[in-house]
Amino acid sequence: MAQRRADPDGHTDSSPVTLYGEFTSTGNRKVRCAVSLTERDLVVQRLTSAPVGRNKVVLSLKDCVGCRAYRAADNADPAAYLSAYFYPLRRRWMSSGPVRLRLEQSFRLCALHDPRANLDEAEKWARAVRDRADRQRYLRDGVLIGELPRPCRMMLLVNPQSGKGQALTLYNNHIQCMLNETGVSHTLVITERQNHARELVREADLSQWDALVIMSGDGLLHEVINGLLERPDWEEAIQTPLGILPGGSGNGLAASIHHYSGASPVSSEDLLVSCGFLLCKRLVSHMDLVSVHLSSSPRLLSFLSLAWGFVADVDVESEKYRSVGAARFTVGTLVRLASLRVYKGRLAYLPATKDYQGGLRNNETLHCNNHTSSLSPASLQCQQSRDSPCQNTFHNSCHSNNSLKVRKKESTPSRNTTKAPPRPRDTLLLPLDQPLPSEWVVVQEEDFVLMLAMYQSHLAEDLLAAPDASLDDGVIHLFYVRAGISRTALLRLFLAMEKGTHLATNCQHLVYTKVRALRLEPSSPKGIITVDGEVVEYGPVQAEVHSGLTRLITG
Repeated sequence: MAQRRADPDGHTDSSPVTLYGEFTSTGNRKVRCAVSLTERDLVVQRLTSAPVGRNKVVLSLKDCVGCRAYRAADNADPAAYLSAYFYPLRRRWMSSGPVRLRLEQSFRLCALHDPRANLDEAEKWARAVRDRADRQRYLRDGVLIGELPRPCRMMLLVNPQSGKGQALTLYNNHIQCMLNETGVSHTLVITERQNHARELVREADLSQWDALVIMSGDGLLHEVINGLLERPDWEEAIQTPLGILPGGSGNGLAASIHHYSGASPVSSEDLLVSCGFLLCKRLVSHMDLVSVHLSSSPRLLSFLSLAWGFVADVDVESEKYRSVGAARFTVGTLVRLASLRVYKGRLAYLPATKDYQGGLRNNETLHCNNHTSSLSPASLQCQQSRDSPCQNTFHNSCHSNNSLKVRKKESTPSRNTTKAPPRPRDTLLLPLDQPLPSEWVVVQEEDFVLMLAMYQSHLAEDLLAAPDASLDDGVIHLFYVRAGISRTALLRLFLAMEKGTHLATNCQHLVYTKVRALRLEPSSPKGIITVDGEVVEYGPVQAEVHSGLTRLITG
């Protein structure tokens, strides 16, 4: 929040001033300002005869995304200019809570007649503001996982058809400006068809970028993650930091990241600005992925959810209401409630409290204590810099896929990805045609209204499905609703899910548990199963969580 800091006695923050200068305003050269930089704030005081409190602005460097120094286009002007960019939390009229709003502070430096000396002074200020802003971290559980380098290079993939079809407009109105202010060099790639992003990241030379950012719904990130896992160098590729910007109608992961930051719930463009701000802060955290096995299709890696029954039906059937944005799920829920279905099947799971870990190695079932993945956390540490400086010939510019040339990795041979060995190795799952180990819990009921496995907090912008979830908690949050629930009770459950209070409704038909693996065997002849909102092969399915397998930009 951009506001004056005060201690319990009402005194303003007394952090020592590290830089001080008197500059004129760029909007009115008659207005002079005293500018002070502390470790935590940028303080701007107009030099007038009015009382101090009326002309003093204290801007928290936690809200600063960048600062730059520059010369005017007019070479006859010897002055240099300094602009700092902030996105403080402010209450806007008619908003339910604080939202991030853009604020720019610009000054004219003309203390010397030498243009070079003025620019040097402005650049000194810009570096100092950026350095101190980078020190103001929103830590996750008090631990800094890592950060992207500055300057930073990103590939930004945009699906122009996602959501209401306004992703490119939203990029032009918000994201391009934010990335430029932060000094992020980015290449814009506009996807043209399904699996375009998957094919691109599977073959691209990832050394060109420090991060891959997806601006779409959750489906495009699903493509990118599975494309990375299909590479021969998947262990290195999956550590490429990923970013998500909400451009679709679901936006479950983007809403989860916003939720983890501790901010009040927002939606639509306010959520986009919030996620853009977190992206610009460049902090990186580990994120779980879930290995999903189907009966005959290639294995998938999932980052958000696995759904069967009511939730999957609503997700797919509400596609016809895509034009209304996130409200499509509300409309779809009401339509499906009018003709509530019962889904038959068998559900089993391995509770998260169990120490047991079984797996199939050399056609044998093994018990491996304290071993959850072939990748250790130490192998996933964030690299804070690249060996070479930032070089990007597409600096901050928009390119269609017809003109953008993304270099392919020369060492990548052509291959049939369906024959690639399972990676990473699953240690908890047996083949779908084999019986489950005795340590698994088998649900006695076989009539369900829904089964929902969540790995992050939000299923959509307005659905806080797993309020206890975190990015890398190493568990699957499993929900299922038994048959027999009334339409009114189910509606009440989904309304409570908007605020994450559904677990406190004491609904007798709702069961929630934390698991490390699960298996579902539908017996209904027809139905829908979705993974990250994408329809997959209908039939037996099982899943296992891999803790902290990839990395996500969370600010």
